Amino acid sequence: PGVVSRGYGAKAPQYPLVLNDDTPTQHCGDEPKLIHRRTGAPVAVDPVRANAVKALVELDVDIIITDDGLQHYALERDVELVIVDGNRRFGNECLIPLGPLREGVERLQEVDFIITNGGLAHQGEISMSLAPSKAINLKTKQQVDVSELKALVAFAGIGHPPRFFNTLESMNADVKVTKGFADHQDFDQKELEALALQGANVIMTEKDAVKCCDYAQDNWWYLPVSAQFEPKDAERILNRIKEVKATYG
Repeated sequence: PGVVSRGYGAKAPQYPLVLNDDTPTQHCGDEPKLIHRRTGAPVAVDPVRANAVKALVELDVDIIITDDGLQHYALERDVELVIVDGNRRFGNECLIPLGPLREGVERLQEVDFIITNGGLAHQGEISMSLAPSKAINLKTKQQVDVSELKALVAFAGIGHPPRFFNTLESMNADVKVTKGFADHQDFDQKELEALALQGANVIMTEKDAVKCCDYAQDNWWYLPVSAQFEPKDAERILNRIKEVKATYG
């Protein structure tokens, strides 16, 4: 399998860009970089997603996952998955800018799987949770329990930073300061270094870590999370993908 992305907020010297271990985050974007680093899967970035797909096809990739591609109707698709925030759900159910949605909730009737991240899954939805592991040091790769790190300064540049802070709280982390940034925000090194002075250790998301690993200090850590499914639900999703793949011979 391979992944294609627009590379939101990034600027590559040329497109399509197929990531390798040394691709700078500013060339590909934080999420493509994280996906490649965590999975080792081929990842191609191009503002025109079809060109990214063509780049992966040349690598003999047999399954292509489009990151954040539900509304990109220029690309045909075989299986559609939607992830719903199980706690916030759909807000006022209005479209942007009056609400949080890109499409009406009736669109969910057309997708193959609705996956609920946290909260309570509704009828017909698949429950998923993000399970944190040990904190990892950005420089040394040392792993420790978050609860062992004292006087933490926690920051997150994700879609909903409080989710990260709540996770830390549930792990009995000694958090002294929290700071939320916009999703995909380019960090200012001096700002982060000043923020770090407010505590003994810094903790961030893994997505944020790929953007500041070049200037990380000895006391900077990130918290990886992994998606957890019931085995039967994971099997349902994989079987559907296998069924579609089989139709292509």
